[in-house]
Amino acid sequence: MTLIDKAFVTNCIFADNVRMNNEYKQMSGREFPRFSGIKTFFRLPIANIQDNFDVALFGIPYDGGVSYRPGARFAPSHVREFSSLGRGFHMSRAMQVFEKMRVADVGDCSTVPIDQAQTYEKIEKFVGDIVKTNKKFISVGGDHSTTLPVLRALRKKYNEPLNFIHFDAHMDTYPAAWGCEYHHGAFARHSVDEGLVNPKQMMQIGIRGPLAGADDLNFVKKNNIHVVTVDDVRENSLSEIIKKFPVFKGPTYISFDIDCLDPAYAPGTGTPVPGGLTTYETQRILRGLKIENLVGADIVEVSPPYDTSGITALAAVDTMFELLCLMGENK
Repeated sequence: MTLIDKAFVTNCIFADNVRMNNEYKQMSGREFPRFSGIKTFFRLPIANIQDNFDVALFGIPYDGGVSYRPGARFAPSHVREFSSLGRGFHMSRAMQVFEKMRVADVGDCSTVPIDQAQTYEKIEKFVGDIVKTNKKFISVGGDHSTTLPVLRALRKKYNEPLNFIHFDAHMDTYPAAWGCEYHHGAFARHSVDEGLVNPKQMMQIGIRGPLAGADDLNFVKKNNIHVVTVDDVRENSLSEIIKKFPVFKGPTYISFDIDCLDPAYAPGTGTPVPGGLTTYETQRILRGLKIENLVGADIVEVSPPYDTSGITALAAVDTMFELLCLMGENK
């Protein structure tokens, strides 16, 4: 048998082990080193949506709504690769999350790279199929415009506006651009206007300037959206800020735009803004959230072409881990 044949057989064995792993455990790094094998999120099994597990991980490879640097369509595969370094035990929570919940990679949602309307339909149907099985999920986008059809599917499932926690440098409540209503800077405005989220139970974290004008603040002021700026975080004790967070009761969704982080921690993103949060600050904030029912979450705006060192992908993996542990806390 040649070396190529041996490599092929090894990968087939890995794939079979992933498919047959009915206990939904990570592949052992001592059996298959973390640089080897087929890349899935956290080296977890590949599954069909209808299979018997608790949380679905999937990708949304679409960046047709960006206004500056493209590339987020490549994020799902990029984050999968770096998630090989992800492990399951959370030291602060004393939780082994993959023992608390059965988690699987269900692949990528189908998209149409040259047609936003068709892509939105596909995302809404894909998420709808997941939540029909009463599973929770975490997706990796994709640009932030993809959150809108996800929320549409969840609104239909729960028959009420969702509580919404939004990490971002930008408020994404901006008006149409170039005559286009739907872009990554407008999804939050549409989410409120369509009744998908409850603005009274909506919190935006990591917001900072500059803005195009003072009128960019009008929407959040009009709807009394709770905004936590980076200045709020830095000028006060982080512990005190976290203590003031409300308890989110009922179905809650978290959308994490990687550009909430300072470009020093996440250079691989489409619209970087200096003066952002650190990865440690976002860890602390995520651990401090009080959520009774986190039904879904996404991580968006990772742009691999600008992530040459991989630190943006590592930040995304760490965020996925914290989100999974938030879900596991209520399991």
